[in-house]
Amino acid sequence: MKSLEHELHCSVCKDIVKQPVVLPCQHSVCLMCAHEVLVANGPHPPSPSMPRSPGYGTHPGRRRKEGPPLVMLFPCVPCGRDVELGEKGLTDCLRNLTLERIVERYRHTVSLGSVAVMCQFCKPPQTLEATKGCADCRANFCNECFKLYHPWGTPRAQHEHIQPTLNFRPKVLTCPDHDQEKLQFYCRSCQRLLCPLCKLRRIHTGHKILPVTQAYQALKEKITKEMNYILSNQDTVLAQITQLESAITQTEQLAQSIRDLTAALAERHSSLTQALEGARQKRGEALSAQVSERRSLMEHAGLLAFTQELLKETDQPCFVQAARQTHNRSSAKAIENLQHFTLAADPSFRHFQLDVSKELKLLTELNFIQAPLAPVIDTQRTLAYDQLFLCWRLPPESAPAWHFSVEYRRRGVVPGGASRGGIRGGLAAARWGWQRLDEVSGSSAVIDRLEMDSVYVLRVRGCNKAGYGEYSEEVYLHTPPAPVLNFYLDSRWGLHADRLVVSKEQRCARSVPGLSLLQAADHALTSCHLTSDLLVGDVAITQGRHYWACSVEPGSYLVKVGVGLESKLQEWFHLPQDMASPRYDPDSGHDSGAEDALDSAPPFCFLTMGMGKIYLNGNGPSSPSGLTYPLPPRLGVCLDFEKGRVTFYDAHSLRPLWEGHVDCSGPVCPAFCFIGGGALQLQELVANRSLGMYLVIVKYLPS
Repeated sequence: MKSLEHELHCSVCKDIVKQPVVLPCQHSVCLMCAHEVLVANGPHPPSPSMPRSPGYGTHPGRRRKEGPPLVMLFPCVPCGRDVELGEKGLTDCLRNLTLERIVERYRHTVSLGSVAVMCQFCKPPQTLEATKGCADCRANFCNECFKLYHPWGTPRAQHEHIQPTLNFRPKVLTCPDHDQEKLQFYCRSCQRLLCPLCKLRRIHTGHKILPVTQAYQALKEKITKEMNYILSNQDTVLAQITQLESAITQTEQLAQSIRDLTAALAERHSSLTQALEGARQKRGEALSAQVSERRSLMEHAGLLAFTQELLKETDQPCFVQAARQTHNRSSAKAIENLQHFTLAADPSFRHFQLDVSKELKLLTELNFIQAPLAPVIDTQRTLAYDQLFLCWRLPPESAPAWHFSVEYRRRGVVPGGASRGGIRGGLAAARWGWQRLDEVSGSSAVIDRLEMDSVYVLRVRGCNKAGYGEYSEEVYLHTPPAPVLNFYLDSRWGLHADRLVVSKEQRCARSVPGLSLLQAADHALTSCHLTSDLLVGDVAITQGRHYWACSVEPGSYLVKVGVGLESKLQEWFHLPQDMASPRYDPDSGHDSGAEDALDSAPPFCFLTMGMGKIYLNGNGPSSPSGLTYPLPPRLGVCLDFEKGRVTFYDAHSLRPLWEGHVDCSGPVCPAFCFIGGGALQLQELVANRSLGMYLVIVKYLPS
């Protein structure tokens, strides 16, 4: 309520409004303030450039030959311009009763030091404070007086009681031109309230006029929707304000860090300079003393020169006579001083050497922390199966990231509501915008609870102390058209162990060339047939739609992937059949059993692959003959049990490759047929992969 006070101030007196009136510009001012402003300004003649009101020159009681009436102008402070009031001045301005009610509620909620309202019917000196006001009697009462003057069962008992007030308002708005006429209509063209008589004026001919109840309902619904939208986004605005304040704080902290670094460097510079200066002064004094001493030794340079000349004397008696005196003067003393002369201080500064290469390198590389660059999504490892698995890496030159934020949304849903206008678009954006996984550690993420047969858009960005970096390029992943069926390769009916090898996890199978395969090859040279080996899944499907995927080794000779009736597959195991070699029979790329039953669905439906290709020869009556496609990295199979329909997909892009039919009168199993050497791998569930990664992490954690 305290924040409401700004909206209740009069623009003239800057105080809470009293008896507010609505100006033509829709601003409200106190009635007394408006009178004072009009008295001070006075009326003005109409300006030729001033737009005239729709009813100018048609007001009843004016003669045509009379001059134009004087215009009342009110200087509206919020508008910043003069507002024309019309010929009647403030008489045409309606009283803002709604604003008065809001002011009264505000006064009773927030104490403004107002004077207590006293009962007008208590006899002095025992006058009590009023507790009720009567809008019909226009008087204030205490509880006892109200009961006394409004006895039960009388018409006065039906009077409307309100909060005590010194400013009684009329119960309803009446027309300023027609007394006692209620304002029952609203003109949308003039944006004014009208009474039944004003509605009949010529100036409103052709205008859009609504009943006031209809205008009330429409305006109230519009304001309510706008208010709800603003309130629903208040948390977002507050979060953005908090984020901006945090950014300001970080900026101040950054400036403080730079100042601290500068101060530390200045302090270190001062201490090193002081230490160096002290050592220099001490050693300078010691060395200066030795220089003086050394110079005193050099003062005998003339005597030394004389001695050198003396040594050239060859006359021995003369030499002895002169040499004795010279030797006694300085030679013995000078030799003794030279023998005992040492430097009192080390002239070098080897203890004061600085290796600043490391520090200079650090200072040169000193820079602001950069946010991580846009990650690169690994499209080879990213896939959509039972869940979405997203894998990425940072560029080598990127700054490290503390964690990542993964965002995803369904394709076709516009984030931010750009395709929708106004409030509805914003509300739709809040509901259908980007969904987010925050603080994801590592370089991969798993997203679950997704809708089937939908395209999802994904992106990721890193975060460190500098904040969030740029988004990666968006990738699109198509979820499977049906729930993923998890099964293993079944060995319950027995396998040809000399030809087929199934992995320990029962998710990978390989046809191994051996003696039996060589015998089959010898048989093929004579009859153009090969022995086929069959594997099935350990799950029998009896209802619903299911999807699974596998990958076939490109170097496989022939591998058939599909489904079949469980009973017919058992017969196949017990009575293995010879398959015609596709190298000799171009129409044998598909074994559907259509030759056995032309009117009913076949018991098997297979798609043939081999030597890095998919063969569509004879895969159905509507399929062209002789078509081949490159073998995709993963093949998807979707079975609709109720419709007896099998659809084969490129599991990477979810592009349909071929569609066939199968007899679903009984349980149906996934089936895989090997002709010659080959290998296949069932697609591992994303959930199992993430669980395996978790178990590996737990295994290597220190106990």
